Amino acid sequence: LVLCFSVVNLLLLNSVENNWLEAMPQAPLPQVRFSHLHVYCDHVRPVAEYKQLERKLNDFATRGAGLQKDNAFDTRAGRSSWLQLRETHGDPIVAVEPENYKSSGQDVVEQIIVGLGWRVTAASQEELATQTLLLTSEDQDGVKFLFTAHKEHSLDELARAEPDSKRPRSESARFDHLDTEHLARFASYHNGRQGIAVLGFAAPRGSLEVIYGKYKELHPKLLLPSGIRSYADTKILEVFAYYGGEVRSSDADVGTLIRFVESQDTSLPLLPGMKHVDAQFDGISQSAYCDHWVSNVFSRTGFLQTLQETLGFTPKVDFNAGVVAAGEAQIESTVTGNSPDVSLASRTAALKDQSQVYLPINNALSEVGHVHVFLKELGQGIQHVASRVSDLGALIQRANDYREMTGAGLSFLKIPMSYYGYLTAKHLAQDSGLDEATADKCIRALKKANIVDSKNIVDLDATREAVAKALEGLAEGLEEHVLRARYGNLYSLLCDHLDEAAYLRIVRNNILVDIQGEDLLLQIFTSKVLQRKDGEEAPFLEFIQRLCSTCTDEKGCPQRIRPGCGGFGIRNFLTLFLSIEVSKASAARAEAEKRGDARSMDFENQRVEAFTAQLDESNPILTAISDAMTGEGLALERGDHLEASRWSEQKAKGNQALQNVSAKYKEIMKEIREAEAKSAELQ
Repeated sequence: LVLCFSVVNLLLLNSVENNWLEAMPQAPLPQVRFSHLHVYCDHVRPVAEYKQLERKLNDFATRGAGLQKDNAFDTRAGRSSWLQLRETHGDPIVAVEPENYKSSGQDVVEQIIVGLGWRVTAASQEELATQTLLLTSEDQDGVKFLFTAHKEHSLDELARAEPDSKRPRSESARFDHLDTEHLARFASYHNGRQGIAVLGFAAPRGSLEVIYGKYKELHPKLLLPSGIRSYADTKILEVFAYYGGEVRSSDADVGTLIRFVESQDTSLPLLPGMKHVDAQFDGISQSAYCDHWVSNVFSRTGFLQTLQETLGFTPKVDFNAGVVAAGEAQIESTVTGNSPDVSLASRTAALKDQSQVYLPINNALSEVGHVHVFLKELGQGIQHVASRVSDLGALIQRANDYREMTGAGLSFLKIPMSYYGYLTAKHLAQDSGLDEATADKCIRALKKANIVDSKNIVDLDATREAVAKALEGLAEGLEEHVLRARYGNLYSLLCDHLDEAAYLRIVRNNILVDIQGEDLLLQIFTSKVLQRKDGEEAPFLEFIQRLCSTCTDEKGCPQRIRPGCGGFGIRNFLTLFLSIEVSKASAARAEAEKRGDARSMDFENQRVEAFTAQLDESNPILTAISDAMTGEGLALERGDHLEASRWSEQKAKGNQALQNVSAKYKEIMKEIREAEAKSAELQ
């Protein structure tokens, strides 16, 4: 897909939220970069066990792993091959049949090694009370995930332990950033749950004192007593990320840290107290790079203000409450970040760049919905983290197929099929020119042939021959219209830029698609990770592919690409929000079915249908808003303020229409909930 380059800067902030921004001096502050994420978990196994798993996976890949065309695998042959490797490599993962896989209760290190092909590339020194592993993709300058666990106690045990067991180690040269006290503090705040505990940034040489000075001057409550810690070639500054309430007037929220690392020697392990570990990659996995890290907080504007005053971050995109609502659940979200003033010469450079930091920040506006429940169960913290890859379809295909072959790895959030397309008599009549009566007969015939289901979704494996046979005697030449309905919503965005196989690959792998100007964004979200039990709130991972458009200038020279092309998926933001609610309701429905609870099954089924209907009704409005935002940005870029004003009016109309839809389904969901409550009372 080759398109021309455009940049749209979407600033939708209201003046009230900007008052503190306007009052701040614009002094230059150090430009930090993405460095690493630090996860605290219940348990990590010895390095030797993970290395045994890596060797088995590498051997599996060498033997072909059932690889077929288009990055897909023959999963039946691959499963057989995987089982045969027991004789050579044993069974270094918990043995489970693929059909019995579930995302909760998993070893997250194992999930990432199997599902993504990342490897353990560094580990902490053995004498520490905790064990820390560093996982990276093949390009070790890309994503860096640290996993730390206590060698004897789970996080839940640390949260409940007596203070003496939480006391810091006393050795004079201890590595504070790997110490038990941090795990115990995190566990105590987060109800003993696992989670992402630290956002790590690389800081330029000589900059930690400047950052420390800003925090000391403006946000002293967020400073840890340890201040700047110096090691042989590395300095580390850790601060609390959030306030417990409003900025300055409340105390620090002690659950999540921001860590700044200033290193004089980039060849050293990521953090002091760690050592390199040999790693062999399988040759079929992809390198990944940091794109954005998302927080759920109580005070969105407070966190925005803190980041602006200490790091110079400024808001980039604001999703207002009208955009992000699912039934009665409503949130607000703002993307903030630095301004490194970098443009990139190629798509490869855009893929690998980690100088542009984006931090989306969510807060709940209602007492229902996943953001509210996350905050209630876990407190403030990292909801999910997004990593860029070069071929998202191949990454998902690999993860799904490896899960089916090994019984381990990652699974992904299910997106309602209507997001991609559906076929009704009205749609068929509009697309084909049939009268509605004939179109209705065609739909009934297609349903009888099991080509279209009761929810108007077209079977992904339907063939032209099967469609023609089902419609014999009713209409001719409708095969293309019927089969295109499998991805009709996507086709309305991208038209013939993709072929049928590419569209179907996107649908089969539940990829979300958005377009901004002439840049394309592909997204997918995993099921929850670090989740002990089904139904608990927990973080998840996001993977994206930014297809940055390119063209030449008037001299024929390639134009440079700026970071963040494709935006943040205004259409997909609502889809994610609704899909999470659909997933939760579907899980509750399945549990009710197991219990034989017909009333609860009906209640959850009504919720699923309402959320799905809201998504269907919102999709065309979101497309119009996205188009208007793009048009406004391009007009401003040309200096055409009149045209920008026209697009702005269209954007405002779209926002109002979306708010009307949100209000409608808020009332529908309220009625469903109240009817369920009355039914429960009668029983």
